[in-house]
Amino acid sequence: MMRQTRLWKALILIIFLLTIPSWAGQKTKKALFVWGGWEGHEPKQCVDIFAPWLEKQGFEVEISDTLDSYLDVEKLKSLDLIVQVFTMASITGEQERGLLEAVKSGVGLAGWHGGLADSFRSNTEYQFMVGGQWVAHPGGVIDYEVHITDHEDPIMAGLSDFAMHSEQYYMHVDPINEVLATTTFSGEHAPWIDGVVMPVVWKKMYGKGRVFYTSLGHVAKDFDVPQARTIVQRGMLWAARSLTEKIQKND
Repeated sequence: MMRQTRLWKALILIIFLLTIPSWAGQKTKKALFVWGGWEGHEPKQCVDIFAPWLEKQGFEVEISDTLDSYLDVEKLKSLDLIVQVFTMASITGEQERGLLEAVKSGVGLAGWHGGLADSFRSNTEYQFMVGGQWVAHPGGVIDYEVHITDHEDPIMAGLSDFAMHSEQYYMHVDPINEVLATTTFSGEHAPWIDGVVMPVVWKKMYGKGRVFYTSLGHVAKDFDVPQARTIVQRGMLWAARSLTEKIQKND
């Protein structure tokens, strides 16, 4: 009788283990959105596009409107992703150190347009981390083309070249960047840059942290363009290590 009871208990345990969902025991991914700075870039409106989407992907999302969020370094290091949407602002040394340390330790960083690449114009180490800095947008809001340069990368998989009506960013960029998409300047608004090919989407490493950036996204309406929205969505996932590294050819 006792032996039979033990067999029943063993059977129940086996059934229990076999029915545990595949996701059980996996750590919930955590993301922090930090927004602010120049309101012309509609930082809050853009966060309202992407934060709910990231939650639907299973992320635990926190939203902050202060750079003081970078002061708690240990909390930052517990995150999987920081999404910064903060243009033309100033950051204290302590705030900057917290952000740099977190990303260097392995926390992902993602952002777009001036919210990441025109945030702190005096902070060169920050720019070193991001991989570029905005310097001009000749003609202001204009029509231009974005060309996909790496169709095998999971961020760009299945996407084709597309048109934008927005600011075409001219940038100083890091040669280490892995460029995924570019744009070519016509020279109409600045003849001396006619034919210049400029990165629009890139990814890179900063220490152990993945950094994703796109110059798309001047205002929230820019993300009505499906490719622009998809690129940011996938870029966030890649930075958070939730997107496969490479797709197979012919998939």
